[in-house]
Amino acid sequence: MKHPLTHYLLVAMPLLQDAFFARAVVYIVQHDDDGAMGVIINKPVAMTQIELLQNLGIDGPGLQQAPPLVFGGPVMRERGFVLHGDRGDWESTVNNDHWGITTSRDILEAIAQGSGHDRYQICLGYSGWGAGQLEEELAANAWLTVPARAGLVFDCAPYERYDAALNELGIDPAMLSSGGQA
Repeated sequence: MKHPLTHYLLVAMPLLQDAFFARAVVYIVQHDDDGAMGVIINKPVAMTQIELLQNLGIDGPGLQQAPPLVFGGPVMRERGFVLHGDRGDWESTVNNDHWGITTSRDILEAIAQGSGHDRYQICLGYSGWGAGQLEEELAANAWLTVPARAGLVFDCAPYERYDAALNELGIDPAMLSSGGQA
């Protein structure tokens, strides 16, 4: 059964002070009866995409306009997850009805050669929730939900995505308090 949070963004409320999820924006790739899987899209890391791919022995002209890498979540942090705006036919891809997320080397090689997706974000690690866990967090007002939009996810710089997601809801980020009230 598909749940309504697939292809949505979760925006952390100020009361969520977890080291991984404070001020996080998470794209939900998949949400079903077994839980949810997503990637944080707004927390840049120190390593560049060029450094990552060169460490993997991948080089090419497509790396010149590379978006920054982001911390995708606390699960499998050593692994890259490529969120892309078009569904893909790569070796290891999970597609929802809108976008895909790929973990195989072939997409990285295509990106390096300039023949991969134009709109993508490489995330290191992912975020996961067990059955019912995300629903409990939503009931506790830990997250706001925003429909995912390609412009917000792929065109905004990572550090601008939190405020941009709140703006999608008509919320001024400066008006949120960490006391549990908005």
